[in-house]
Amino acid sequence: MLAPSRRKKIIQILNEKKQLLVKDTSREFGVSEGTLRNDLKILEEEGFLVKTHGGAMLPEQYAPNLAFRSRVEQNQSEKKLLSNKAMEQIEGKYCITIDASSTCLELAKQLVVYKKNLTVITNGLVTAQILAENTSLNVIMIGGLVRPGSTEIEGSLGKTILSEINSDIFFTSPHGFTVESGLNDFSVHEAQLKKYMAERAEKCVAVVDHTKINRKSVVTSLETNDIDVLITSDQAPQGFLEKLKNQYSTIHLVTVKQRKT
Repeated sequence: MLAPSRRKKIIQILNEKKQLLVKDTSREFGVSEGTLRNDLKILEEEGFLVKTHGGAMLPEQYAPNLAFRSRVEQNQSEKKLLSNKAMEQIEGKYCITIDASSTCLELAKQLVVYKKNLTVITNGLVTAQILAENTSLNVIMIGGLVRPGSTEIEGSLGKTILSEINSDIFFTSPHGFTVESGLNDFSVHEAQLKKYMAERAEKCVAVVDHTKINRKSVVTSLETNDIDVLITSDQAPQGFLEKLKNQYSTIHLVTVKQRKT
């Protein structure tokens, strides 16, 4: 097993079991304990895990019962500004898809007061509950797997519903975004479902607050060239924005001015 595949597998194990032992995992992978420790060291440096005596565990930020609530509270004012701008993309549309991210949750809150008929497809449990407050909206939940402590539905079961729907726009927000690796997420199942969502939409709009820029995660959900519109704030690194413009001129870049506090 090559190093990149091995490290992805390590993250999958931690995502499922929350911890692992070097002795058992090295035997499972057929590599030396020294090789596995080196993998753990690299993954710890990238923020994916915390090494423990004889093994590793997920960092606190990925604890399932805390993750979504804490993400909702992070950079909330910026996410509201970005979602306000994202609403402009919906004018004249009849069907949209939004993922279960905390950023797209802010978009759902905006849609609660939307007065036109609109079908909204989502895999977010909390997102769907908020959208259901607006009787003008036709809300469709995507079926699939709900992990313990999760607020979203994942996996390939949702492909059946998505295969019968033609969406105008897919709104998505990742765990991280680099020009080279595209939109990145922590869960392999989540990334897989986002790929299906994007395939069934005419346009893909990425709504990304500045803290996600130049951050890597476990798996790519969408390649950079799959993005049609990027909405971010003027706090995004200028080097990143220039690189994106130079390499992907087809992406419509929308930068929102951050209010000074």
